Amino acid sequence: MAKVAITTKFFSEETERLREAGHEVLVHEGPRLGKAELLAFAKDAEALIISLADRIDEEVLEGLPKLRIVANLGVGVDNIDIAAATRRKVLVTNTPDVLTEATADLAWALLLAVARRIVEADQDLRREGFPGWTFLPKHLGVDVYGKTIGIVGFGRIGQAVARRARGFSMSIFYYSRTRKPKAEKDLGARFAPLPDLLRESDFVVLCLPLTPETHHLIGERELSLMKREAILVNVARGPVVDEEALVRALKEGQILGAGLDVFEKEPEVHPELLGLWNVVLTPHIGSATWQTRRKMAALAVDNVLAFLRGEQPPTLVNPEAWPGGKARM
Repeated sequence: MAKVAITTKFFSEETERLREAGHEVLVHEGPRLGKAELLAFAKDAEALIISLADRIDEEVLEGLPKLRIVANLGVGVDNIDIAAATRRKVLVTNTPDVLTEATADLAWALLLAVARRIVEADQDLRREGFPGWTFLPKHLGVDVYGKTIGIVGFGRIGQAVARRARGFSMSIFYYSRTRKPKAEKDLGARFAPLPDLLRESDFVVLCLPLTPETHHLIGERELSLMKREAILVNVARGPVVDEEALVRALKEGQILGAGLDVFEKEPEVHPELLGLWNVVLTPHIGSATWQTRRKMAALAVDNVLAFLRGEQPPTLVNPEAWPGGKARM
């Protein structure tokens, strides 16, 4: 029997799967655990299922000497020190594929909400009442159909965003570390260097992982390249964007607007973003549908159960930590 610690409110059917396999399961359903609280909660655990809000660094790994696997509830693993985990032979897994479509849906919800000023119009109607139909209303927006979209990061989620763009008859540009010839053919997408993509696009959607190379990928210079009527959407990670530079660009009319599901210093939100009419903000809910979160939970448990049976987990991020795996250089 192994001890499995889960740091967030979880689906009962998935905890039951773990218990039916003979394992002890602890679930923390309160506020986010601080580092000391996490170490106390997960003491003696062999398996840890975490949310993106949890930070697993060298200190945490050292404080949990029995830990053998960390199952992350998300695709990105920037909240985990992968190199430190690998050195300690601690496996790290994630939940790819199952959240792709839900996240792409949210990217489009933000894009449309900003373009058509949906949130602002809703708030004004609730506060002031319906003003009556006018030819030039306060909430004039911009067209989406037939425009140009630039997608930064063209993996699963980026390509899902592009599939939806085809329904709006949009020209599709993408920027990625590697060219995607099949996706170019299937989706009619064109590769462009980042500066060119920013200059040409009416909508720029960020779908890339956070790495040292992508930190502040979108900063003052990049924002200055965008059209004044352009809209930026971020469903990737907050630190991909220099938030101070974005606030200035939005306040000064350098770009038209932004839709943000992620923030540079989560759970903090830049206070000046809160007062801007041309921004739609959501609290990191890209994958937050019932169906998707159930699939994520099930995949995390699949990973843990596979490991506890002595099998390689299906979505292992660091195979170098698996017995016989290639060592990280």
